[in-house]
Amino acid sequence: MLARRVLGTSRRAALGSVEAALGGLKSIWGSSQHFCSALSKGVTYRELKNLLSSKNIMLIDVRDTWEVLEHGKIPGSINIPLDEVGEALQMNSRDFKEKYHEVKPSKSDSLVFSCFAGVRSKKAMDTAISLGFNSVQHYAGGWKEWVTYEISEKKQEN
Repeated sequence: MLARRVLGTSRRAALGSVEAALGGLKSIWGSSQHFCSALSKGVTYRELKNLLSSKNIMLIDVRDTWEVLEHGKIPGSINIPLDEVGEALQMNSRDFKEKYHEVKPSKSDSLVFSCFAGVRSKKAMDTAISLGFNSVQHYAGGWKEWVTYEISEKKQEN
């Protein structure tokens, strides 16, 4: 009986320690989620329109080149396919300019990535962050949302 009580007390103490540890992990997990979501900010259609008109960002469309040619692109964007993003952001300025016909962004420049529907742009954003770019966002709505809003706005103008 005494052994059972001691074992029960030990189990409760061990469970208490585990719960405290898990609580600590939850706290760390929660703060890391907050930190990551702060880094992985998505922009809305309206925010992107404002950013583009301010000319203070570089909008990088990470769809494959054939997609851009076939479907179109957001005005003011440059096309760097997703599988080239990491290499492109590490190129020297001359090579970047030669290949993409734009000035290479610095690590402090504001970048927004877009694609068709937000999946590839999020990956590109994560790549840029891992390379030390510190003002990076993505347009989660992508080309699909952009076209929908643009058509809607054109109809309202007429």
